[in-house]
Amino acid sequence: MNKSILTKREKEVFELLIVNQTTAEIAEKLGISEKTVRNHISNAMQKLGVKGRASAVVELLKLGELTF
Repeated sequence: MNKSILTKREKEVFELLIVNQTTAEIAEKLGISEKTVRNHISNAMQKLGVKGRASAVVELLKLGELTF
C-alpha cells in the first residue's frame, strides 16, 4: 500500500480547498478552528517543500495525492 505524504486530516483540508472552500468553511465543515485549518495547510506545505497553497495543490495533484 502506498503511504500518503499527508495525514488524513490534511488531505481532507486540501480536498475542500480545491473545490473553493474558504478556511472558515473548511473549519465549520470539519468541526475544527480556522487556526487548525491553517496549521494543517502549513504542515502540508512544509512536508511538500513548497510555498503557497496553490503550489501545494499542484504538487499533490502531481503526486496523485489529490484528484480533481
